[in-house]
Amino acid sequence: MIKEEIAHINGIPKKLTVFLHGYQDDAEHVERRTEELQGLENVALHIPQAPWANEIDKTRRQWYSMHRFDPDDRRRITTSWEEFVELYNKMTVGLEEAKHYILEYVDNLLLEYRLGYDDLFLCGFSQGAMCAIYSGLMCPHKMAGVISFSGILAAKGYVEKHYCSTPDFLLIHGKEDHTVRFDSLDFTEKSLNHLGCRVEKYIAKDLGHRIAPEAVAKAVEFIKARIK
Repeated sequence: MIKEEIAHINGIPKKLTVFLHGYQDDAEHVERRTEELQGLENVALHIPQAPWANEIDKTRRQWYSMHRFDPDDRRRITTSWEEFVELYNKMTVGLEEAKHYILEYVDNLLLEYRLGYDDLFLCGFSQGAMCAIYSGLMCPHKMAGVISFSGILAAKGYVEKHYCSTPDFLLIHGKEDHTVRFDSLDFTEKSLNHLGCRVEKYIAKDLGHRIAPEAVAKAVEFIKARIK
């Protein structure tokens, strides 16, 4: 279960934003880079801490083990796009496990704020973005939106057979991202469009694998447009 979090509540929450940190990462890292999200009026921002210690650095966290599905970190070094995608497609079990405790956490927050899934924006960076994309599609209730920072639609084959809803998406990716390759943006956009999702995207030309202020500003625009 998710027992740790950082929360910023501005005014009387009428919307909820949940931001999932990355692999070998933590909630404090996300908090330092999402100041503009924290200032949204009448929106609660919650940054949960993944319940599992990271398998590489025990002081950091992970939503699921990457080495369980990619023990040699091939996804970071392969030059083959097909192999890159297949490695992420092997992660279905990890994503499914993470989805259960992420959605349980979200359910409790929505109950606390007396809000519905149509008031929820689920965001994530890197592994957190993969969990956000997967959870948004596999949730039986349609969310207001899903925002992916440097993510990819993982477990694509399983999702195509079992997805439950089609929320709006904002896909943000740095053109210089060599961790989750920039090609992931086009792949994910086309896959989501095929499922029937409305997709917006933002390309940061000089950005690598990180959360940048310009990317957070685009996320704020996406949320504000749907609040209206």
